[in-house]
Amino acid sequence: MTKNNILVTTNNAILKILALTVTLSISLGCSERARFPDLTGEPIMSEDQLEVVANLDIPPGNISVAPDGRIFFSFMPEARPDIAVAELVNGEAVPFPDLSWQPSGSREDKFISILPLRVDQFNRLWVLDAGFHGLLERARIFAFDITTRELVHSYTFPISIMGLGSYANDFQVSPNGRWIYISDAGIVNGIPAIVVYDVQNQLARRVLSSHPSVLAGDFVPVVQGVAMSIPGIFTLKPGVDGMALSRDSTTLYYGGFTNENLYRINTAALNDFALPLADIASQIELVGPKTMSDGMTIDDDGNVYLTDIEHDAIMRVSPSGELETLFKTPILRWPDGFSFGPDNYIYVTCSALHQVFNRTDRQTQSYSPFQIFRFNPGTTGTAGH
Repeated sequence: MTKNNILVTTNNAILKILALTVTLSISLGCSERARFPDLTGEPIMSEDQLEVVANLDIPPGNISVAPDGRIFFSFMPEARPDIAVAELVNGEAVPFPDLSWQPSGSREDKFISILPLRVDQFNRLWVLDAGFHGLLERARIFAFDITTRELVHSYTFPISIMGLGSYANDFQVSPNGRWIYISDAGIVNGIPAIVVYDVQNQLARRVLSSHPSVLAGDFVPVVQGVAMSIPGIFTLKPGVDGMALSRDSTTLYYGGFTNENLYRINTAALNDFALPLADIASQIELVGPKTMSDGMTIDDDGNVYLTDIEHDAIMRVSPSGELETLFKTPILRWPDGFSFGPDNYIYVTCSALHQVFNRTDRQTQSYSPFQIFRFNPGTTGTAGH
């Protein structure tokens, strides 16, 4: 058996036993409340305003749409896909940058487990590899020129920045391409944080580690009747998850997956690597209540869009913190990643994680097809975000 085959086999085996073993310490001793509050109201948009972009055999993860309309997305890593990153071409998932980079590929530095990805203003596709919670590989970030498909940047995060049990869950890239802000959800080790990466100097800093604003709340996610928990063993409760960067890149919005609050922080504080950690924490502002959210994006007017996985909904938060419900429909099976595209459409993936969690590949595939949707919210935004 080759090294690559051994790695794939080991990866699949660990994925199957993770819920039964490695996260035991996360769920035991937690005083979980019954249900997360329902913040949804009457939706202002109808289900027929959700346009199907793709029907897929395996659930998609996150998505990023380039200014020219090219659609890039990841497959949900928990579904153990052979292809991690793809471009949607004529309705088909084409491996990007090529097959050799995929988990089933031949490269030594091939992808392990990728969820978040972003196209920046320089037509680079950034992909963040969590290395399967840092257990199979240290977290890494890659950038590819989407025209040439060539690798143009790569960085492996030190174990002191993203160690064993970390989970590189989402990220945002500053418009000038210098700063990347990463959410470490800490699903396995229970130590969430924000990681700031200076692309120019190839330096990374871990901030707000275990700060209340990045922690998970004490709730068991229940999605379309499925509790994301194995009682007494494992509960899916990521810390800081979705992120959104204001259009002028001065403000980063974020929140824990099961945290009830949305927060924001001045990026000048995050970018100053000489600033003491306590001073960074003092820059945090509470925006207001939020849903049990996975994906997040922002428009040119400062409205933040959130998913609501428990209520099959997409929400919008005004700059003053007021919530409104855009969609609420069961066809949104775990709405996950967002991206603005051309003509002000917002693209959204439905990762259907509740139909992957604790299920065999055959069981998951029985729920197919899995959708990518798009809709026009009536506001303007920047492609890739």
